[in-house]
Amino acid sequence: MEMDREVKTQTEGESVEKDPELDTRTEEVKRKREMEPVRVCVSGSALLLWRSADLQLVRERMGIVGTLVGSLARQPRQNCRLGRPLQLLLEEARLLKDTGRAVLVKGAESECDDDRVNVEVEENYAKHLQHSYEEQGRLALEEKKRVLERVMTERLGDQPIRERLLSLKSSFSFPRSAMMVQLCTARARLSYAPDERDWLATDWPLPRDNKQEVRYRVYQDLRQQGYYITSAGKFGGDYLIYPGDPLRFHAHFIAVCVPIKSQSPISDFLCLARLGANVKKTILLCSPSETEGEGVIYTSVQWSGMV
Repeated sequence: MEMDREVKTQTEGESVEKDPELDTRTEEVKRKREMEPVRVCVSGSALLLWRSADLQLVRERMGIVGTLVGSLARQPRQNCRLGRPLQLLLEEARLLKDTGRAVLVKGAESECDDDRVNVEVEENYAKHLQHSYEEQGRLALEEKKRVLERVMTERLGDQPIRERLLSLKSSFSFPRSAMMVQLCTARARLSYAPDERDWLATDWPLPRDNKQEVRYRVYQDLRQQGYYITSAGKFGGDYLIYPGDPLRFHAHFIAVCVPIKSQSPISDFLCLARLGANVKKTILLCSPSETEGEGVIYTSVQWSGMV
């Protein structure tokens, strides 16, 4: 018993020990991955992140949340839980680009502008589907034959089953609705070589107007203060402001971005204040100062009842 106890203790001690070289290599790989630029795929007006490493990096290191818009490969017919890609707000992608942490690359739509290429791809895909249909039909016919042969053997050569087996090849029809089609859930060309990345590099997809500048300055200032930010379209504002990760906290503020000298009717502010009271959040009017470097002026609005 004492010998067994000593062996067990030594085994446990050996399992606790870690290889310092392995830890060093792991840290180097992790550090190298963090130094690589995030690849933001521009598809029309949508800014998407496809790589899981990029999603983890921007959320953990930069506090950028975004919105998952892709279906899960194993549960494609539900919309309660979504997966990659992650769609970024314009302000989120611009902040990544301005800080030098992201590279904008062209999406699939920009890579296949030649109609001849699209026609060739469609023809090859149609041939692949036809070949797959014929192969599945042959396998279904063989399975049908095996079933009939087994039944005929069990029933000691039943004549009707024998006749059905002989005429099966000419009468069998494999329905296309029963055909299995492989869904290509993997996205190619996610790891570009430097020369490919330079060739695919693109400019900012949308023009910058005054409204976008106001939204971006507000977003940049809130991120510098450590807040997490998501879109607030369903609450009638520009941003939802969280004190921490949205998976752990509720939003405290609904940010509405307005220019410093803009004029709005008082009824708009009353509607916003009443809405904030109903959803238990504070309306925050955010106005960047006209002078660069002076930050953003914040004004909170709360509903306190009619006078």
